[in-house]
Amino acid sequence: MRSLTIDEISVLEQNRCHADDWACLTVAEDFSPEYISDVDFYGEVTLGVFDKTIQIDEGFSRHSGIRRAVLRDVTVGDNCLIENVGNYISRYDIGEECVISNVGMIATTDSATYGQNNQVALLNEAGDPNVILYDALTSQMVAFMMRSVGDKDVWEGLRRMVAHYVESCRPERGVIGYRVKITNTREIVNVLIGDDCEINGASCLSEVTLKGSSDASIYIGHDVICENSIVQSGSSILDGAKLDNCFVGEACHIGRGFSAESSVFFANSYMDNGESCAAFCGPFSVSHHKASLLIGVETSFYNAGSATNYSNHAYKMGPIHYGTLQRGSKTASGAHILMPANVATFSMCMGKIQTHPDTRHLPFSYVIADGMTTWLVPGCNFATVGTYRDIMKWPKRDKRPLNGRRSIVNTEWLSPFVVQQVTEGRNYLRQLEANDELNDEANAHVSGEGFTMRCSSALRGIGYYDMAIRMFLADAVRKEGEALPSSSTGTGEWLDLSGMYAPKSEIDQLADDIRFSSLDEIMQVDDRLLDIHNHYSEYKWNYAYRLALNYYSLDTITSDDIEMIIRKGDEARSQWLSRIRKDAEKEFAMGDVSEEQLDDFLRGL
Repeated sequence: MRSLTIDEISVLEQNRCHADDWACLTVAEDFSPEYISDVDFYGEVTLGVFDKTIQIDEGFSRHSGIRRAVLRDVTVGDNCLIENVGNYISRYDIGEECVISNVGMIATTDSATYGQNNQVALLNEAGDPNVILYDALTSQMVAFMMRSVGDKDVWEGLRRMVAHYVESCRPERGVIGYRVKITNTREIVNVLIGDDCEINGASCLSEVTLKGSSDASIYIGHDVICENSIVQSGSSILDGAKLDNCFVGEACHIGRGFSAESSVFFANSYMDNGESCAAFCGPFSVSHHKASLLIGVETSFYNAGSATNYSNHAYKMGPIHYGTLQRGSKTASGAHILMPANVATFSMCMGKIQTHPDTRHLPFSYVIADGMTTWLVPGCNFATVGTYRDIMKWPKRDKRPLNGRRSIVNTEWLSPFVVQQVTEGRNYLRQLEANDELNDEANAHVSGEGFTMRCSSALRGIGYYDMAIRMFLADAVRKEGEALPSSSTGTGEWLDLSGMYAPKSEIDQLADDIRFSSLDEIMQVDDRLLDIHNHYSEYKWNYAYRLALNYYSLDTITSDDIEMIIRKGDEARSQWLSRIRKDAEKEFAMGDVSEEQLDDFLRGL
């Protein structure tokens, strides 16, 4: 860089430019003032070259330059187009080939946080903070933080590590990355804007980090207000959406006036029209309807139907119960829980979820409110068209680029976590059967804590759960054969950390390592979570081997046992597909689908 020449200063003044001190301007060696006009310079300003045209829109290019703007303590990269700045741009480093047009103010203040290191309270809007926001946050880290908040040593360790990470990455002033486009936007204050991001027509962005990249940019659209928040690559926020104290993960969409406060969204979540507060929306959480309200709820692989309402308005002095809907759950005017959800009852009049020990391990079940009675139909959604379509669609709908995906999303539907819930559900129903509660001819129903089941439904539920276990074991044995387990890791309880399946023992060990200061950087914790995920197949086999021994009453697994397990699993899979086929034919008979749609689906089976 160099100082301006006398001739260059003369040209700038002829072009109606002004500076408090021309000596405070430095420019690139090949700088030419030809394309700079009506610009006021204050403080230390550095300018690149303006020697080529840049693309404004498809098929439309304009020459780079600066026109009608006020710049204060700003660095401008090569071949930017900056024009029609109504107020000023202050304390920003602007990358190459950026377009900034028709904007009000872009500024950085001394107290800038860029939305980093904010603490939010998820699942309880009036509670203490349990998650800390930073630009590399993942859904697994959120789940881990929430598990750790009750452990003072672990929580303080995480808080300290995040604070150190944020401070080490925080720039002294705002940054606008390479090839960013900012147009028709009123106010941008204390915002970090990554490469290839586009902001068009936004109302206000304040204390925000937009972590875009060249292969997954970020789009901020008309009338958006975004404050104290972080947005990761591949996401879009548009159509008047309003966010405060939020985290928006990779490839998410938030639009059509959706309003969110103190909420987090991850990996392909899609939110329109409704609102959220203190919500933990994990991978593939979806809400399309104006009447959808997500307050204090944890979701993943979840579709909130119209009139879905999770709030605590119906509670007075008593305790608040927060629900978890995960892995394929759906709610609307009726509710069915397709995968383990830790959910017992669903009150249709209040839209409330409460958990009870008897029912939290009865996955793939219908929960139906009928007057004052909550009916449970265990396992019936295991073999339906809807479940089958969900299994097939999630892997195909991941819009994130293959390289650099941060949040872990394991789309395997029969995992140790799911099968563990299935096994406990089967054992619960088998216990009722053993106690003759399902075989008493005088009783057509059996009641538990907060629910009622038909005896015939409970017996069918046992069959569904047996089907699931046999399919899972056959797939595991087919892959691993007679190989002995590598360790006992995975043979105990499993967790679903918002998209990532993990043995509880490994997560507990991670917490111990933080507690005793074996880890001192937040990215080390992230690496450990990734390492646990990378050993998923190994831990899964450890679990499957132990389950096979218990389920089939074996001492070890021989070649003959492998043949038997695979045969029974294949039989179960045939039964599963047959029931799905009957479900599809039933839907056709009701007139809901055409014969062509039916034929296409059956061919896919």
